Amino acid sequence: MNEMPLWEIFIRSQHGLAHKHVGSLHASDAAMAINNARDVYTRRSEGVSIWAVRSTDIVASAPGDKGPLFEPANSKAYRHPTFYDIPDEVGHM
Repeated sequence: MNEMPLWEIFIRSQHGLAHKHVGSLHASDAAMAINNARDVYTRRSEGVSIWAVRSTDIVASAPGDKGPLFEPANSKAYRHPTFYDIPDEVGHM
C-alpha cells in the first residue's frame, strides 16, 4: 500500500508573531495538509496562518553536534549583552 506523506504543521496564533509546531499529519498533497490542519489544529479559531511542511524536507542538526555548532559563539563576548549599559528610560528588555 502506498502511504501518504507525513506533514509537519505550524500555526501562528492570533496573538503571536511566530508560527509554532503543533503536530504532524498524513496528507496526499499540500492543499489537503492545510485543510486537514485547519480541521484538526484550529477548531476554536485560534490560528491566523498555517504552514504545512513535508517532514522529509526538514533538515535538523543532531544533538551530538551541539558543541561544534554553538560553542564558537561563546568565544565572541561582544554577542552577550552583559557589556552594554541600558538607560533606565528603556525599562525592561
